[in-house]
Amino acid sequence: MKKFEISTDSTCDFYCSEIKDCCIDVAPLDYVVTKGDDLVEEKDCYTSMDEYIDFYRRLKNGCLAKTSILNVQAHVDLFTSMAKRGIKQALHISQGYGLSPTVDNANAAIQIVKKDYPDIDYIAVESNTTTCGEGMLVKAAIKMRDEGKTKEETLEVINKIKHFVQHFILVNDLKFLARGGRISAASANIGSLLQVKPMIQFDKQGKLKIVKKELGLKKALNSIVNDYAKFTLNKDFPYMCIVHTDNEPLAIQLQGMLKEKYNIEPEIRVMGPIIGAHVGPGAVAFTFISNEERPY
Repeated sequence: MKKFEISTDSTCDFYCSEIKDCCIDVAPLDYVVTKGDDLVEEKDCYTSMDEYIDFYRRLKNGCLAKTSILNVQAHVDLFTSMAKRGIKQALHISQGYGLSPTVDNANAAIQIVKKDYPDIDYIAVESNTTTCGEGMLVKAAIKMRDEGKTKEETLEVINKIKHFVQHFILVNDLKFLARGGRISAASANIGSLLQVKPMIQFDKQGKLKIVKKELGLKKALNSIVNDYAKFTLNKDFPYMCIVHTDNEPLAIQLQGMLKEKYNIEPEIRVMGPIIGAHVGPGAVAFTFISNEERPY
């Protein structure tokens, strides 16, 4: 019997079918796509994989995408819906604080909802990551929930392993991250250098950091593959994936290199539009939960 339920925000990049199958609640973030002065699309993130790909192709064709923080009212709506359904105990996993103060809005919303539903006991925790890294923590929480663990036991584990989620991110164009304020304009200028491929990781504070600059795509991929040897995979939560923003050939190439050297085969996924709007098209990232803390 489940002792608590799980909620999160859509930056975890679960597909619609996964949200239903895993019995979790998700607060959707909205995005807006424009071209010039014209509105192309405005919707929440509950889209199919094909629509994800279409989103990145619009960016390639000159469209701009804008997202906004998940505000207090959106969290109030989520938690009220859960409380109305009789959910008393819940763990909510938010996007990492190093990228957005979403968890503050979640905590504020919990206190608002408790005024009408004083018997609820919801806890919000920030993930120190986002996209598939955040999704892996949600999967870990689902596993513990389904094994009969308590909310408090699960929270303790999530607060520990979130510092062990590793990322190797290869971005095609740093201007998207600079436009959203995720890296400085000076750092983004590195990306304009001929054939230089900046390697990005999340640091211990959950902020994006350029840790290497490789000359050429081949060296960049080899760097990811070789750096994996510095870590060991968490056996309790052996999740790993390669996520891309409409660059499946590069994702498959990286998957093949990892399989050849380590006999591992990470799942390939497509990044959702909320984080993808800041990463831009053509990016690839390798993410997993290790037994070692982040090095930076």
